[in-house]
Amino acid sequence: MAFWRRNTHIEKERHVKANARDYNDKFSYADNRIKTSKYNIFTFLPINLFEQFQRVANAYFLVLLILQVIPEISSLSWFTTIVPLVLVLVITAVKDATDDYFRHKSDQQVNNRQSQVLIRGSLQNEKWMNVRVGDIIRLENNQFVAADILLLCSSEPYGLCYIETAELDGETNLKVRQALTVTSDLKDITKLMDFDGEVICEPPNNKLDKFTGTLYWRDNKYPLDNEKMLLRGCVLRNTEWCFGMVIFAGLQTKLMQNCGRTTFKRTSIDKLMNTLVLWIFAFLICMGVILAIGNTIWVSWIGRNFQVFLPGEEFQSNAVFSGFLTFWSYIIILNTVVPISLYVSVEVLRLGHSYFINWDQKMFCRQTNTAAEARTTTLNEELGQVEFIFSDKTGTLTQNIMVFSKCSINGQTYGFRGHHACVDFSFNPLCDKAFKFYDGSLIEAIKLEDLAVQEFFRLLALCHTVMPEEKRHLVYLAQSPDEGALVTAARNFGFVFRARTPETITLCEMGRAVTYQLLAILDFNNVRKRMSVIVRNPQGQIKLYCKGADTIIFDRLDPSSELLGATAIEDKLQEGVPETIACLNLADIKIWVLTGDKLETAMNIGYSCNMLRDDMNEYALVINGHSLVRYSTVLRYLAFSFVGIIIPSSVLLVFYFGSDACRFYFVVTTWLYCCLLTPAHALEPQLEHILLDLACLCKTVICCRVTPLQKAQVVELVKRHKRAVTLAIGDGANDVSMIKTAHIGVGISGQEGMQAVLASDYSFAQFRYLQRLLLVHGRWSYFRMCNFLCYFFYKNFAFTLVHFWYGFFCGFSAQTVYDQWFITLFNIVYTSLPVLAMGLFDQDVNDQNSLRYPSLYKPGQQNLLFNKRQFFLCTLQGMGTSFLLFFIPYGAFSVMVKEDGSHFSDQQTFAVTIATTLVIVVSVQIGLDKHYWTAVNHLFIWGSLTVYFAILFAMQSNGIFGIFPSNFPFVGTARNCLSEKSVWLVILLTTVVCVVPGLVVSFLRVDLFPTLTDKSRKKEGPQEQNLRRVRRTSSRRSAYAFSHQQGYGELITSGKNMKMSTVSSAGSPGRTPHSSTWIENMLKRKNEVSCTSDESGNRAKQTPKQQVRA
Repeated sequence: MAFWRRNTHIEKERHVKANARDYNDKFSYADNRIKTSKYNIFTFLPINLFEQFQRVANAYFLVLLILQVIPEISSLSWFTTIVPLVLVLVITAVKDATDDYFRHKSDQQVNNRQSQVLIRGSLQNEKWMNVRVGDIIRLENNQFVAADILLLCSSEPYGLCYIETAELDGETNLKVRQALTVTSDLKDITKLMDFDGEVICEPPNNKLDKFTGTLYWRDNKYPLDNEKMLLRGCVLRNTEWCFGMVIFAGLQTKLMQNCGRTTFKRTSIDKLMNTLVLWIFAFLICMGVILAIGNTIWVSWIGRNFQVFLPGEEFQSNAVFSGFLTFWSYIIILNTVVPISLYVSVEVLRLGHSYFINWDQKMFCRQTNTAAEARTTTLNEELGQVEFIFSDKTGTLTQNIMVFSKCSINGQTYGFRGHHACVDFSFNPLCDKAFKFYDGSLIEAIKLEDLAVQEFFRLLALCHTVMPEEKRHLVYLAQSPDEGALVTAARNFGFVFRARTPETITLCEMGRAVTYQLLAILDFNNVRKRMSVIVRNPQGQIKLYCKGADTIIFDRLDPSSELLGATAIEDKLQEGVPETIACLNLADIKIWVLTGDKLETAMNIGYSCNMLRDDMNEYALVINGHSLVRYSTVLRYLAFSFVGIIIPSSVLLVFYFGSDACRFYFVVTTWLYCCLLTPAHALEPQLEHILLDLACLCKTVICCRVTPLQKAQVVELVKRHKRAVTLAIGDGANDVSMIKTAHIGVGISGQEGMQAVLASDYSFAQFRYLQRLLLVHGRWSYFRMCNFLCYFFYKNFAFTLVHFWYGFFCGFSAQTVYDQWFITLFNIVYTSLPVLAMGLFDQDVNDQNSLRYPSLYKPGQQNLLFNKRQFFLCTLQGMGTSFLLFFIPYGAFSVMVKEDGSHFSDQQTFAVTIATTLVIVVSVQIGLDKHYWTAVNHLFIWGSLTVYFAILFAMQSNGIFGIFPSNFPFVGTARNCLSEKSVWLVILLTTVVCVVPGLVVSFLRVDLFPTLTDKSRKKEGPQEQNLRRVRRTSSRRSAYAFSHQQGYGELITSGKNMKMSTVSSAGSPGRTPHSSTWIENMLKRKNEVSCTSDESGNRAKQTPKQQVRA
């Protein structure tokens, strides 16, 4: 039966022919459909039932149900098990179906996106899921790329196009892709339809920065590399349209290859419960064996003589066989020690906790109209146990917005601290209305024609690779946000960059059009770390303008150079990021930042977020770590040197290894450890243990230049070797892999699409909401679930073990103490609502104090509220309660008489007394265990007691006995029993004796061994932690020229990226008065500006000018 076999063929190379679906179908390549759902209409029932019965408890109760239909061993009716079992299966199935429905909905949202595909000589709109390998598709500006495609041609000259890869690597800088020269002229439909080239390339893989292939067309072959490819997840920018040929589709695209597999996530409490359930099963078997042995002895010594009074079957005369049957009978009777209703209640609690997250208005972002969303209902209590957070940088910690906040010109600083009115730029009709500045004195200096100020902004307007675009208004298309911010600042202060050609740059300087001849561009690269332009102004002067990192420019200042000033560009963090990180650190949560950015950029973000501090003195040690052996040696040396050592002074030790392809950056301080690394060789199997040991010494870890798959590997490394709960948070498709790998995945609905949100367990709009998600909802969910489980096991041991004690007084005959209806309804009616109310609404401290005292989060990390010890204590309390519940009424009934002088000699009265006492005891106990009373709690507790008595009297009434005499044998018992004062005295005595010891222990514990929660409830909690942000004071930490890639200088001077259009002339804007105000802005980067002028024939006026940005 070959057609049942799985296709295990490994693709070694890919053959794709353009416009030839029949040819490509022979290879059975993946289509472009994305599927994250688990079920469909036909597979839901069998697969879901199979999954549910993989849970040990469900399978156990199914076996019990089968045993209960055997009359020789069952003293309980089958409905006592099948009712709760069916209820559990139905509720869980509904929840699973709901979750999968939303997964289907998300899949359809992506799969139904529209794309233009070239089919039968025309462009037709097709859904993404219908795009196939070999198709030629058209993309338009600002559209997502539907699949991995080979760029054929574009609207730009020479087949150029610009893309944003934020969803792949987190970088918002625009990148250039260029089609082959031979295909760049295929710009009309007829030529594209005739294109029949064949691509032979590498098989699908997860390498985002590499592609190897060859195009065969017209008896020629052309090499292909990554610069010719547009990957799924990219966005087309600054390009009107382009055409491409699909090479990889769907799950075989590089983006999806980096996404990792979707795994079923289970909480640590779930895993612990499975262990505890096995323990309970073992305990249940032990009780069954003890009672079976007792039955065997009883039958041997007493049972045979008892046959005269109660004749039995022949097989019952065999003591051993009778004991064997009794064992199974008691397994059935005592099965409620592992109640199936526990799992129903847990699912209901998790669903309720999820809705609380969804309804939280304090996690609602009004700017984007986005609410927090719990996309799964199974991980809520895990939110209260997180020890490691793995965060993306771009779009997660930052807003992807660069802001020109301050500058220093000719020794004068502009932009003051404090809140002031914004500068009025209405005098400039070409200003960017979104630009804000808060120091009017800079406008005054420009109006007074200060030469240094004018030259400063002239440099900003000339020294860049920005491309202008004018439609309804002027728009700048910048390679990096830094450049865009600088050019926009010059624009608002009257030096407007209007147009460029390969030979000229046109500015509008204070309303006057000025054209400069562009003589040369000395482009940025990782070695130079600066950019320069050489221009000739209208007066014939030749000038060199340069901008770069302070450490680079300072070394090049000489007597012929003039330092103009510095700029402060703020890589704007999301609101509340530093405060959130500081608060999470106080909760003992370790935060690791995993980013694809360069080391220097990540370091600056670390300082902005208060992960790194300026009060650390730096010491750098550079070691060549190109080889794995060298890398291993250094790591082992570090591990030996720093593990267990306390540095005597506050020193920042920086270890930098090798090149960009292999670097490790490690920082140690006295009390705060921090690590920055690029895990290239570091993730080798033989080094990962050393790497993890070193990194775990750190309070903060920053990983630079990591690919999406490496992000997942770092998370997996911690998961595999540390018994800690991990959380990954990101906003782009490049974060999907680590989101799926971590115990908990959080997606931010930001600027990089919805891929991270679709793959996440929880989502919201801003990073700062993570603080409330963990410290409030997570801690509450963990606290509530732990209290719920402790109480649930307590009450069920108290309820079930009464049968065990009764067995010693009923000849081990497997007779039940309670009425079988009480056994059926105890967990699903009489005691279900109070415990659910406690699990849903209880809180030890309110949300304000949860955020005020982050240390309250630590018990969850240490797993203190529910563990094996706590389980043992609550079950011991339940066993003690069951002992008292049985023997106090038993002893009382042996000496007690009714008011008419008759004895309490019947088993039914005894059963009703114990059942009533049990319901009252567990209700009083849950009332004492509650920390927070609501109207719902009162309703459920007192309502459940009322319902119990109502059902009790109804089921033991004459009327229902007359209708169902065989099913309701306790006729009139409740009425006769509970009308006796002595019975109520026994109930009161038993309740007091059961409850008081636990109450005394609780009071003594709070007074003698108070926890942090007890102290905070008494308002004697820990001193309020100071979460104020420490302001950076260093003026020498720069990020410019580190934060973006090779520039476009060569493209600009070659003219390849210039469209054939006339250069728009600058207008002559009018000038109006303005206001002078200031506002305090955080100084994150300082940039110093200088320029150099070289006037022909006048050496004295040659003043090289350079700009330094930090």
